[in-house]
Amino acid sequence: MGTSEAALQIFSGVVPRAVCPTPCSSNFDSTFSFLSRVKFVKKKGVLSNRNLSKCSSRLLQGIGTSFSGKSKCNRRPLYSCRCQQAQSTSGMTPEGGNGTWFGDGAETSRPINNTPNGSSALEFQDVQFAKQENGTNGAVRDPFHKISIESIEDEAWDLLRESIVYYCNSPIGTIAARDPTSSNLLNYDQVFIRDFIPSGIAFLLKGEYDIVRNFILHTLQLQSWEKTMDCHSPGQGLMPASFKVRTVPLDGDDSATEEVLDPDFGEAAIGRVAPVDSGLWWIILLRAYGKCSGDLSVQERVDVQTGIKMILRLCLADGFDMFPTLLVTDGSCMIDRRMGIHGHPLEIQALFYSALVCAREMLTPEDGSADLIRALNNRLVALSFHIREYYWVDLQKLNEIYRYKTEEYSYDAVNKFNIYPDQIPSWLVDWMPTKGGYLIGNLQPAHMDFRFFSLGNLWSIVSSLTTIGQSHAILDLIESKWGDLVSDMPFKICYPALEGQEWQIITGSDPKNTPWSYHNAGSWPTLLWQLTVACIKMNRPEIASKAIEIAERRLSRDKWPEYYDTKKGRFIGKQARLFQTWSIAGYLVGKLLLAEPSKANILITAEDSDLVNAFSCMISSSPKRKRGQKNSNPTYIV
Repeated sequence: MGTSEAALQIFSGVVPRAVCPTPCSSNFDSTFSFLSRVKFVKKKGVLSNRNLSKCSSRLLQGIGTSFSGKSKCNRRPLYSCRCQQAQSTSGMTPEGGNGTWFGDGAETSRPINNTPNGSSALEFQDVQFAKQENGTNGAVRDPFHKISIESIEDEAWDLLRESIVYYCNSPIGTIAARDPTSSNLLNYDQVFIRDFIPSGIAFLLKGEYDIVRNFILHTLQLQSWEKTMDCHSPGQGLMPASFKVRTVPLDGDDSATEEVLDPDFGEAAIGRVAPVDSGLWWIILLRAYGKCSGDLSVQERVDVQTGIKMILRLCLADGFDMFPTLLVTDGSCMIDRRMGIHGHPLEIQALFYSALVCAREMLTPEDGSADLIRALNNRLVALSFHIREYYWVDLQKLNEIYRYKTEEYSYDAVNKFNIYPDQIPSWLVDWMPTKGGYLIGNLQPAHMDFRFFSLGNLWSIVSSLTTIGQSHAILDLIESKWGDLVSDMPFKICYPALEGQEWQIITGSDPKNTPWSYHNAGSWPTLLWQLTVACIKMNRPEIASKAIEIAERRLSRDKWPEYYDTKKGRFIGKQARLFQTWSIAGYLVGKLLLAEPSKANILITAEDSDLVNAFSCMISSSPKRKRGQKNSNPTYIV
């Protein structure tokens, strides 16, 4: 058992905050970090219930939580920072906080791999003077400044580099959006796990690996933090939705400051939704980093292996559910508002499957991992069968559902989930092409969500969750329904929109998710990169090329908005942020991959022959013969 894993088990629910003695270093050691934590426990006798991951080599004094691991309800003493910070004339400093420090113009223009490490505590007046001298006031440069560019790609790269967030003078991620026209920042000035994925892939494809490595290791530290809302803590292994680099006074010295990482696990998010997809994306990015850079030392580290296992154990934990799919609440993924996706949404299942395959590839063989790998393999087989069999719809399958008998009580029932034929929506009867099909958005007892969700379908192709035939059929449908899914701006996040009474009931009359806007069938340019990877895998890159060509006509002119509204994607979204980083990065990744398609292999996972064989066996087996005394392996309805 690794040192870090042993430490996590010792501390059970309350793990000391992940404080890196020298986080600016590119080779900080997990064992040293663990020893520092033990020393901290012995010296202070208490643990902090909301410590911030600090740049300083010193440890924050723990408050409010005893060593026994029982947390108190009042757990936010360190959130309310009263330090004196230089005022930001750009408006990048949110109320009640110190804002995020970004590299100035000189810093953002240098190669990321050559970023030097700086001091963890800077004299405050010198910092303020340096910011004024560079004209940045501690924030990114004005995005409306005239950029000398030769092409849209050059402009996009300039904007992406300007969005970089620095921690101790080292790049650690990219800000969500840099819209100078918006006075209400909300959390768009933070680094989001899911939002950084296309940025990280873009940097990897450019050979700039340090920012991705820093992101992976620092977010791993945040995984161990105690997450509490109203005295309740979720399971260990949950990754934060986002984090922010804050500047606070150095303890005992009001004239100096230090940088800290302040994560949000959903306890501050709108709707208080837990980011289920964050850990799944983290595993996918970790694999991509190793395959692209050739540096496997990161995924082989003891603390990284422990982080992978914590995510897997959280996802593979036993529960009441009879299905192999992951049960989640509404708003737990890219669609992070109420949109009727609670249950077993396709996007989560596709990412779940992809993360399981990537984790199996990266886990180092050891005695303690045998049971976990066995559970992982069992889940992969059941999950792939379940999605391919029951989420798939085409014209033939729709006709079968239309003729379903209901109220079947039998192990050999055809209509296993008691789906009523009248659930088939009228729009789908005419919309479904003769050639093509897709995976539905959700499946639960007596409920099928027939909406087309783009990310889930595209990533099912990338991860080989769908068969080769199904993958081609999804692309066939996209081509057939180009006017609905792409039209004037790619790519619809889902189709069709919820309207009328259905919109009122399902979204709660959400004013942001009005029909054909935002998550309710808005058009999202960031989906270009997932579309490109899926098309390259199926050797049909011309589909992605055509979509990117359409996007290029408007993205730069429209100042890289977050999303577009209306059925055809003709209007910039009514509440869309401009200079949205993942819109920029999604376009860049699409262009880079079309230029060098072989590089898409860092994201693609091939179909496992063992899974194919197991899948065939499950089709020919009888569910009734599997009944009997409970064995050690979990069983699922397939």
